[in-house]
Amino acid sequence: MTREEFIAECNRIEKLIRTEFGYSQEHMSEILGMSKKTLVEIEKGRRSLGWSSSVVLCTLFDDSQVLAGAFGGDPTDMIQALAFAHRDRVYPKTMGGNVWWREIETKGEFKIQQNIISQHYRILNGEDQRIYSTFDYEEIRLHLQQL
Repeated sequence: MTREEFIAECNRIEKLIRTEFGYSQEHMSEILGMSKKTLVEIEKGRRSLGWSSSVVLCTLFDDSQVLAGAFGGDPTDMIQALAFAHRDRVYPKTMGGNVWWREIETKGEFKIQQNIISQHYRILNGEDQRIYSTFDYEEIRLHLQQL
């Protein structure tokens, strides 16, 4: 998934999230920090949330079932994979990937997992701390080999 695809998906599901939480367009626009007119344009497909507003949407509504279904659980992993593409990042401990993840490969205490919805990859250490994430399978395998 690219940033553009992520933004397009956020554009597509914004209204569903707004409806899920029972917010009016006016209330949702205030929450997202934009005018009601801009939100209406987004919902009609005439404008886009853009990267920053898409991240805000996913961050503020991280408990949304619509988001979980669209991105395979908490979208934070995917946002970080997109934001830090090809850059090293220190990650906090995860829950180990019991629901939205499948194990692809292991090497010692390290394991590669793939999200079943978004298809992005991550490496977890023996304590379930994420140490790397990307959408590129060859890149994740190379990183695992270097550990």
